[in-house]
Amino acid sequence: MRTLKKILKHMLLTLVVVIVILVMGYLLFVSYYPTFGGDVSKARQELYANSDQFADGAFKNTKDVPKDPSFSEMLTIARKFFFQKVEHGRPSLPIEVQKQDSITLADYQGKTQLIWFGHSAFLLQMEGKNILIDPMLSDVPAPHPWLGGKRFSEELPVEIEKLPKIDAVIISHDHYDHLDYESIKKLKGRTGQYFVPLGVGVHLEAWGVSEDAIEELDWWEEVDFEGLQLACTPAQHFSGRKFDNRQSTLWASWVIKSATESIFFSGDSGYGEHFKEIGEEYGPFDFAMMECGQYNKMWPDIHMFPEETVQAGLDVGARAIMPIHWGGFKLAMHSWTDPIERATEKASELQVSLVVPQIGEPIRLSPQSDNTNWWRE
Repeated sequence: MRTLKKILKHMLLTLVVVIVILVMGYLLFVSYYPTFGGDVSKARQELYANSDQFADGAFKNTKDVPKDPSFSEMLTIARKFFFQKVEHGRPSLPIEVQKQDSITLADYQGKTQLIWFGHSAFLLQMEGKNILIDPMLSDVPAPHPWLGGKRFSEELPVEIEKLPKIDAVIISHDHYDHLDYESIKKLKGRTGQYFVPLGVGVHLEAWGVSEDAIEELDWWEEVDFEGLQLACTPAQHFSGRKFDNRQSTLWASWVIKSATESIFFSGDSGYGEHFKEIGEEYGPFDFAMMECGQYNKMWPDIHMFPEETVQAGLDVGARAIMPIHWGGFKLAMHSWTDPIERATEKASELQVSLVVPQIGEPIRLSPQSDNTNWWRE
């Protein structure tokens, strides 16, 4: 009996030591590793007090979502994500991309075009300006490459170092698959302005971007950028780059308008009434990039299912819809083609114009090219 007590005492002591080491390791990691970004100070929180989305030191959705998962729910999600086998969770071979010539991109002065980098990253060339949207251009959407899965493609349409001078970067929120430290580090010397939701500027400042180059906006705020109208619009999501700063920064969708064309970018969002409100305020849109991927019944309020994606595109009044947030990374438990197959079926049912370019293929607002079902090949 005495021997058993000694063994149990030794096991308990070992467990305590392991937990202490893990906690200390985490604290050191987040304190000194730069990818985690900055923290919103109390003084900065006071600046956000006038926002309808900010209360009790945190940002919130219009609806009371998402609910914080319990410890057991978090364990369930982690177990399924890391250990549950997903059939066709990744392509059997790396996705082929259409390569773009850097000189041609730099000299481009034609009609509005977009280049998709997979997932939610775009180069928008509009009215002679080069605008990057959610430029996650690294291989792994995680604070460290060991902590996530690699991109489905082995290369990008154009490497980040060969991009033309960027006039503006637009960010939807601070999650790793949308705001990437390595990409910002490579872009900051060649970018004019950054437009971000409230609070997201703290990360950019922590990475050496000048405060003067950052403009933070609340929902429904607008800014004129060299003849283009940018509007920060609602989304239904959440934020945070580590365990202790969830909801410390705002998340958003974006409207981009010239004198003759209008584009909507949904960012990450669950389905909600805000899409109709955006359509009523700023629609109709020539083109809408709508979130479609990384969904699950365990988090229905923060990511849309593909059928909701198509309906949301109708809600905002889009003449053509492009499903995004897929084709780049595995961040949920569905097959990698499930988003586009389901969205295609729903779009056909509702007679919606769906645009599904290959990664790197130039996208013109009009006319639209025929879809090739490239993902099936």
